[in-house]
Amino acid sequence: MKKLLLDVDCGVDDAQAIMLALAAPKVEILGITCVHGNTTVDNVYKNVLRVLKTCKKPKIPVYKGAAKSILGIKVGDENFHGKDGLGDAPDDADAPDAKKIQEENAVSAIIRIVNKNPGEVSLVATAPLTNLALAVRMDPSLPAKLKRLYIMGGNTESRGNTSVCGEFNFTDDPEAAYIVLNDYQCPTYLACWEFTCYNKLPWEFCDAWLAQNSHKARFMAKIFSHSIEASKTERFEKEFIAGSGLISCDSYAMAAAVDDSFVVESDQFPVSVELVGTHTRGMMVVDTLGLLNKTHKVFIIKKVDMEKFRKMMMAALK
Repeated sequence: MKKLLLDVDCGVDDAQAIMLALAAPKVEILGITCVHGNTTVDNVYKNVLRVLKTCKKPKIPVYKGAAKSILGIKVGDENFHGKDGLGDAPDDADAPDAKKIQEENAVSAIIRIVNKNPGEVSLVATAPLTNLALAVRMDPSLPAKLKRLYIMGGNTESRGNTSVCGEFNFTDDPEAAYIVLNDYQCPTYLACWEFTCYNKLPWEFCDAWLAQNSHKARFMAKIFSHSIEASKTERFEKEFIAGSGLISCDSYAMAAAVDDSFVVESDQFPVSVELVGTHTRGMMVVDTLGLLNKTHKVFIIKKVDMEKFRKMMMAALK
């Protein structure tokens, strides 16, 4: 069994990634930690509980984490997935009880779970990296005990989706991204913004995906309609590079964590994050020349098995 710990800011794409992991064989999710990002952290943990209820997995523990970035500066538009993060789609009458949230803080939970399972846990981060940065500051030995770290975030061509040159998760907390990319020396895999755009799925796939006769598919169709409508506007089609289609950003990082053979090709370089640029704050820096003198190199995902991805996505809503 693969042991995963998920750190999310549960918008619709996080929900898609969580559902992909829940449907995967031989995967155990040890916990889901919540952080600010697509919406407020209070909305995030409620959204996670909704997803777990839909998938009939209510016993997976959920933890509330950081409500703000390290500096408390908010950048970018939170409303792509709706104000509540799940398309502002009304919940069922029997919405999950918010009291199901664990009393333990997400940062403490990350440290405890990893220390309890040294060398066995892969951490999948599909959100601003505030929780992870705080965790390594509290326990500097933490990264050495991780099996792998998978991150959806950063960019390789200076294309922005939040600022001129910044991807949302890194730009929402550049200091946290800087800390994580410098202090987590474990094997690290990045699903960056441009990569997800170049590997989008056609809308015809999305139609068939949502048309499955299941409670999960109907739930996804309800929460996803807001984002689909936004994605088809001129502004976002320009932002998404390389034409129109479905980009489930977080699901690529999750698929890589679930199936080692999913990643077909990757580059390996040292990386960092720009913290002070007028237009480049939050932009990922890829050190192709070795000028940063960093020994740790991350795997930047370039190509994946798209047929496997389609199958995993379909299974998520089956």
